[in-house]
Order: sequence, then C-alpha cells, then structure tokens
Amino acid sequence: MAQYDKNGENHYDIISAFIKSIRGSDPNAAMYWLARMMKGGEDPKFISRRLLILAAEDIGLANPTALVLATSCFQAVQMIGYPECGLILSEATLYLATSPKSNSTTIALMKANQLAEAHPEGSVPLAIRNAPTKLMKDLNYGIGYKYAHEYEGNFAEMEFMPDEIKNTKLFDPQKNPRENEIAGFLKRWKKYGY
Repeated sequence: MAQYDKNGENHYDIISAFIKSIRGSDPNAAMYWLARMMKGGEDPKFISRRLLILAAEDIGLANPTALVLATSCFQAVQMIGYPECGLILSEATLYLATSPKSNSTTIALMKANQLAEAHPEGSVPLAIRNAPTKLMKDLNYGIGYKYAHEYEGNFAEMEFMPDEIKNTKLFDPQKNPRENEIAGFLKRWKKYGY
C-alpha cells in the first residue's frame, strides 16, 4: 500500500490534490486522490468537510444544489462510516467534480468584508430601519420603505446601503447558465450595471 501519513505533509498534499482536481473538473484524478485517502485511513468526516467547503467556495451559485448534496454527504458519512461511506464520498466527489464552477460568492464575501472593515460605522438608512415604537416612528424610522411584494415582479427600486457607500457593487455573476439567470434578474438594479 502506498504510504499515507494522515498527520503529516502527505496528508495535506493529497487533500490539496483532491480539492484542486475537483475544482479543475477532473473526476478521474479526484477519484484517485479520494481512494488514496480512504486506503490510507483518512477520517471520512475530514474529507466530507472539505467537500462542503469546496461546494460553497468553488461551485457556489453555478450549481447551488452542490452545497445541498455536500451537506447530505457530510451527514451520511457521520451516520455510516467506513467502508460503506466510501460510496457516499464517491458520489459527492463525482458530482462536485463534474459540476459547473463559480467563485462569485467567495469574491462577493471578500469584497463585503473589506467594505465592512473600511466603513464599520455605516448608518442603516432610515427607510429600512425597524420602527416598533412611537418614538422611532416620530424619528421617521421606516418612512419611505417600499415593500417589494407590492411592486411588479416583487421588486422595489430603493437604496439599502449606508449613504457613504451607496451604489457599491459587491456581487458580479460569473458566466454560467445559473448565474446568467441571476444576472438577468439583477438587471433591474440599473445603478450597478447588471
């Protein structure tokens, strides 16, 4: 059996090869690295956690079902264990490797974190503040809010960002069938240029 040190550098090299093979849409290499990890006694929960992260980080909105499948894989692996959980890991690996890829959610989160760090004191616009008390209503909390469901297509044009960062675009849909649909939906947001 090939050497596999599940606590050493080999452990990290092989999980890296596994993830990068899936990200690169190579189901054959992904299955090889999966088999190496399983033969080496790698904890199946570790593998399934990495699949969960990959589904969100590298597939994201190109195929949102990938995260659902990866979550199911993680739960099933915890219930089943070796050797049968190998079939579950195999199904998830092949599904993710052959799925369209997108990191638009990763990029949007990175941009949002940078924006939140640069503008930590951004005030919530009055129109979208909660107004449960008379005092808050007297202070114009909630005035001008447009309830989206009362408008055509459940869309109301209004600003939701703090004044100092209004019209900031954080999300850029990538070019794949699912995100092309999202981009079409977002064309209503003319201010962002979707």
